[in-house]
Amino acid sequence: MTRPLTPGLMISAPASGTGKTMLMLGLLTALRRRGLVVQPFKSGPDYIDPGFHFAASGRASFNLDAWAMEPGRLIAHATGQANADLVLAEGSMGLFDGVATKGETGIGSSAEIAHMMGWPVVLILDVSGQAQSAAATARGFATLRPDLPFAGVVLNRVASPRHDRLIREGMDEAGIRVLGSLPRQGTITLPERHLGLIQAEETAGLQAILDHAGDFIAAHCDLEAIIAAAAHRALPEAPAPRPLTPPGGRIALARDAAFSFVYPHVLEAWRRAGATILPFSPLADEGPDDSADCCWLPGGYPELHAPRLAACDGFRTAMHRFAGTRPVHGECGGYMALGAGLVDAAGKRHQMLGLLGLETSYAKRRMHLGYRRADPLTALPGLGRTALRGHEFHYASILSQPDAPLARVTDATGAAVEETGSHRTMSGGGHVTGTFFHLIAPAAT
Repeated sequence: MTRPLTPGLMISAPASGTGKTMLMLGLLTALRRRGLVVQPFKSGPDYIDPGFHFAASGRASFNLDAWAMEPGRLIAHATGQANADLVLAEGSMGLFDGVATKGETGIGSSAEIAHMMGWPVVLILDVSGQAQSAAATARGFATLRPDLPFAGVVLNRVASPRHDRLIREGMDEAGIRVLGSLPRQGTITLPERHLGLIQAEETAGLQAILDHAGDFIAAHCDLEAIIAAAAHRALPEAPAPRPLTPPGGRIALARDAAFSFVYPHVLEAWRRAGATILPFSPLADEGPDDSADCCWLPGGYPELHAPRLAACDGFRTAMHRFAGTRPVHGECGGYMALGAGLVDAAGKRHQMLGLLGLETSYAKRRMHLGYRRADPLTALPGLGRTALRGHEFHYASILSQPDAPLARVTDATGAAVEETGSHRTMSGGGHVTGTFFHLIAPAAT
């Protein structure tokens, strides 16, 4: 059941690395302290930021992806959450950035989500090394699309009170509202690794970081003006989205530091369809619950835990027993773990589960990044041969992928990619499948 759209804001920037996440987490923390219930969202295919949003807001954060999701799915996600006082959506990359070819709704930009929902943009600007010229950047973003609501800017990395005054003079002349000014000395950073931020549950002292961010944003931003700027618009009529069918009624889900990349909306869709999710930890040498009728290994960082996974004989034995008669699916890191072996960055090979023949290597890292459309060549658990949209992001190279291809996979331009996934039928009737892309939604077009 959907609810009326809550007034909101899109937290965006001209580019990555400008301070969006710091501003987002600081606002979530500061507004929660005020007693406001804030519903977070993340624009684009990110599965790490929502964990930080949850820690700061106490509410599950959901992805809104204009390339992979049709309008009805975006509307259902935006309106289908519990009542809140305010929505904050964190953008990805720069405000207008996306791919070259339109997907289900658009090219995947944060601007498309902000425009569709009527959430005004709060643009955070890195103003280091400039003064009045920052207004030209802000004016360009505010006026490039006249139909895009624009709330104002938050200045980041301001060097001094004089620097702040000069920038504000330029903003006043350009007709741009300044909603906050963050001094350079107060910049907050979160630990990172090669796929982005360290996961929220792995971040030491996370609450202290959030408290610092909340103090910092509350001290240097006009929270009243930011709250007052929130808005929304009447949503268009759109067909209901295709159901994201769960892979089973009782799903054994690998869940620990090695396997944690699951989009929150996917789990929510499974639960709403009546599925029971049964977490287990491969790193604790656990196997899937024997009452489950399907096992799902999400993506994550198996390369960081390869020696430990290789030594988990209980996990391996349980997975082989389970896969003999029931479906098992792995995404990205989970797919690598289902394979025969994984070569780490130092060049050492570690034995994986061997349920598929896949061999991968991090010895020579190569980034694989982008949206994917998959047309399955064999049935996937719960989804059959429905066309799918997802996203791929990893640094592994394929050494061997000997099993039958799982799908015909193309990128956002329609060009074929070599990461087709794999499948294998087991002697007892079980079926093992794996993909390098993370499922976002069934394809509507």
